[in-house]
Amino acid sequence: MESVLSESKTQHQQDIERRELSVSAGRAVRSLARQISAILDSAIADPAVAARTLTNPALIDQIDTRVAELPAEVRRAMRPPATAAGATIVSRLPLADNEIGPTPPSWREAALWSGDPVRRAHSFELDLVMLLLARSMGEPFGWDGQQDGRLVNNIIPAVGHEHEQSGASSKVLLSPHTEDAFHPRRSHLLMLGCLRNPDLVGTTVSSVRCVALSREDRTRLSTPTLPILPDVSYGADQNKYSAPPVPTLWTATNPAEQTVRYDPAYTPLAGADPEFRAAYDRLTAELERVCVTTVLAPGEVLLLDNDVAVHGRVPFTPRYDGTDRWLKRVNIWLPERRRRNDEASEDGYGQWTVAPFRAADTLQSRQNTREHVRAV
Repeated sequence: MESVLSESKTQHQQDIERRELSVSAGRAVRSLARQISAILDSAIADPAVAARTLTNPALIDQIDTRVAELPAEVRRAMRPPATAAGATIVSRLPLADNEIGPTPPSWREAALWSGDPVRRAHSFELDLVMLLLARSMGEPFGWDGQQDGRLVNNIIPAVGHEHEQSGASSKVLLSPHTEDAFHPRRSHLLMLGCLRNPDLVGTTVSSVRCVALSREDRTRLSTPTLPILPDVSYGADQNKYSAPPVPTLWTATNPAEQTVRYDPAYTPLAGADPEFRAAYDRLTAELERVCVTTVLAPGEVLLLDNDVAVHGRVPFTPRYDGTDRWLKRVNIWLPERRRRNDEASEDGYGQWTVAPFRAADTLQSRQNTREHVRAV
């Protein structure tokens, strides 16, 4: 589907919440990841297996047992966003451009290279950095149907995907959206870590807690009216599954607690009545109005509250020469955060999560519900 927002309204430059790691804290994260990488290289017969999806039991055990070694400063910096913007940038993670190797041509090559001792440079170590940071906040997870279930996704422009609405696109505006809005088990937090961004490509962020809507619009948008479909990166056969209507907004007594489930590029808006479409258009206009564009630098991590902030990306022209923008992405659950019971009956279009950090007792207590969770 095509972008639904105008490119001219995404270039606002404003500050969002920022946190900095001290030099020693940043080094401690890299050092711990390096130690874990060395242990895995000696403990696993084929280290490429550990790197392929990052779900090898030895790897998971190392992350789980050693995350407590991170300085308290790191855990404080990686707490969820604390402002209405629903977004935070954590900076000063040490990273040099010459240590990561060329930007791979696609996520598949990125996954293969991270398991290849000759080609991976420090990519695998940086995957471990991302997992350590994510685990300090909650439970990192992946998707069976996306990037082969990898816990750390590589966001890279790919040939042939320039104009689609996915993380592999480039020349089209990536419309602001809730990550995996189609699924009841979508992340609570989304973490984007920047490895390379020489063209200063902007990531857009808009918070539903900053928009101004009438009570009538909020009520209309909180009524389940249309489904949200999976994006093209999942390749799901949507016709096999139900497409239940879901609310765009969850009406809250306190506007400061408002949450959103929004992906206009994958919402069949033509199927709604004119009143709903008009309310949806006003929400879209408000999200444009409050949009913040942030340009991530190498070593910076963007934390997004996926229930509060929608995100996208401005267009850019890829070179495909090994120097293009390269981000790493991790989905995170917060065990203490619950979503509405209304979502429990959704089938998630057959998409399952890869959840090696889920506690066994948690899985057991939910075995009779549609949690779409597979432990590894």
